[in-house]
Amino acid sequence: MENQYDAVVVGGGIAGCAAAVLLARRGLRVALLERHGNPAHFKKLCTHSIPASATGTLQRLGLAEAIEARGGIRNCNDIFVRWGWIRDPQMDPSPHAGHGYSIRREVLDPLLRQLALDTPNLELLAGHAVTGLIDEQDRICGVVATDSQGASCRFRAKLVVAADGRHSTLAQLCGVPTKRKPHHRFAYFAYYKGLQFPKDNRSKLWFMMPDVAYVFPNDDGQLVAVCAPHKDRLSEWKSDPEGKMFEFFDALPEAPALRQGQRVSPVFGVADLPNILRPAAHRGMALVGDAALAADPIWGVGCGWALQSAEWLADAVAEALLGREPLPAALQRYRKRHRRELAGHEFLISDFATGRPFNFIERLMFSAATRDSGLAHNVALFGGRSIGVLQFLAPGKILRSIWVNLRHWIGKPVVRQPQIS
Repeated sequence: MENQYDAVVVGGGIAGCAAAVLLARRGLRVALLERHGNPAHFKKLCTHSIPASATGTLQRLGLAEAIEARGGIRNCNDIFVRWGWIRDPQMDPSPHAGHGYSIRREVLDPLLRQLALDTPNLELLAGHAVTGLIDEQDRICGVVATDSQGASCRFRAKLVVAADGRHSTLAQLCGVPTKRKPHHRFAYFAYYKGLQFPKDNRSKLWFMMPDVAYVFPNDDGQLVAVCAPHKDRLSEWKSDPEGKMFEFFDALPEAPALRQGQRVSPVFGVADLPNILRPAAHRGMALVGDAALAADPIWGVGCGWALQSAEWLADAVAEALLGREPLPAALQRYRKRHRRELAGHEFLISDFATGRPFNFIERLMFSAATRDSGLAHNVALFGGRSIGVLQFLAPGKILRSIWVNLRHWIGKPVVRQPQIS
């Protein structure tokens, strides 16, 4: 059996659902293939934070209100470094300031699939696992899949979209070049209920170099607690990971007392999670979400970049799929935008994942941000991925960081600015 579509999207997670919905809304006929047959299936190895950079995409999809209706938390971050807390009063969970969302994938994934089911021109095909590609003249023009009954199906399309995660089957079948960068931390995390936490629901991150920890409040009164120590400590954590988490959080300033809460999930552990980078388009196939870039999860960027890359792809290729411009040029435009938007972030994230200490520039910027609200705002914007590396390290920001630190070191009060332009 062979079916013809304008686009075939493989993977019914965040990136796949978002890409399929946005393409279908442009009047394109789209097939969304998901290998799991259960519509309530959700990704378990995820800390469920969506950075502020993706809030606009959620609003465009019409999901922001639905997330809040299901208890999703407007998030922003307080960051602890050795010089103190970086707190930005401008970034708060109010309607008038930049914020992201925290919501469990148990809620978010079915919500996205329901959106796909309700979208005209979009056919969600659950229980379809891709087993091969239709490759003609060195261009991917479809996929071969097996349905839940074991029957083989062929899906031809002008565009195939790989949204099947960091271990992308499509990328392997297509021979997409893959870079793997080492990660020198491991992670344990779990969900807890019944914990005291600030009413403003601000997330907290602790950089206890080289070890890292964070907590994100989520819907249903649940809080995810994550520890990411250096791999040198892995052997001592394996025997009693929750006990080590309790000890770790007991020593952190302003941390919730995990011992007093009720754990409502298993203690998840990840010993090796390299950073993976692939070109966002290859041989006529597009890659979105973790299939294109799977970055260190301690930064909580995966869900946001899944949404944003899906939006960038839809905006780049919709006119081409409607026959109004060449598709190769549109895919090249998407690939360039993906790299322009995320390459700087990926470089710094991968570099930090080696377990190195803060470098000189980071020490300069973070120490000053604990003493100046304008610089704290700059860190918050960068942490929410709302600005890029060049904006974060703009000459004016660096010069002010030097000035703030010099005044601190000579004992003079710093005039705290509300914001830096």
